[in-house]
Amino acid sequence: MRLRRKKDTQAWLIAQDRLVVWTPQELKGKWRSFFGNDKPIHVELGMGKGKFISELSAAHPEANFIGIDMYDELIRRAGDKAVAHRMELGMDVPDNLCLVRWNIERIEEVFAENEIERIYLNFSDPWPKKKHARRRLTHPRFLKKYVTLLNENGDIHFRTDSRSLFEFSLNAFADMNLRMRSISLDLHGGGTPPGHVFTEYEQKFMQQGMPIYRCEVVVGRAALARHEEQVKAQWKES
Repeated sequence: MRLRRKKDTQAWLIAQDRLVVWTPQELKGKWRSFFGNDKPIHVELGMGKGKFISELSAAHPEANFIGIDMYDELIRRAGDKAVAHRMELGMDVPDNLCLVRWNIERIEEVFAENEIERIYLNFSDPWPKKKHARRRLTHPRFLKKYVTLLNENGDIHFRTDSRSLFEFSLNAFADMNLRMRSISLDLHGGGTPPGHVFTEYEQKFMQQGMPIYRCEVVVGRAALARHEEQVKAQWKES
């Protein structure tokens, strides 16, 4: 990814001592203390330019949000968007959002077991070549880490424009014996779902008439129990 770097990016990042976390590994197991509350923690892995995590955190004060990417300039852009979006809404600087520069390959160094409630995977790099399959964020080697980090209410929300990545991911979820729900082969085909928050890529792909693939993966025991009860209730109604 090529990004035009602003001259003051490094200084801007250093000045954001609350919004930007430079040493997230020191907060492993301590993220609730960092936010100062017991709200559930939602994490976007590979947040890109930050539109999704910025708007979602503003719309949902009942949760804490962490956006992760490995490029300084993406952290800067996400921070700018978060502050600007809240100013438009007449809100204060985000206190339920932080941005982290980190390599997702080592995500287990940042979070403790059962520390996260939700993981967002939005338009991750599909790594289309077969030899690069292990780099896909839905490869079993990553899924094993997510399962460990997610708590009893934990789930994964996955979106992509890549049919091949979606097919690969569904098979990977199934191979891991993970329950899937809300599977869509064209998320916006019947109209955009209420309360939906777009990513930059998603808006571009929709304008091009491309379908968006989506599914949720139920991981935590409590989340799975609730889902099964909902399914039973639906069957009874039908």
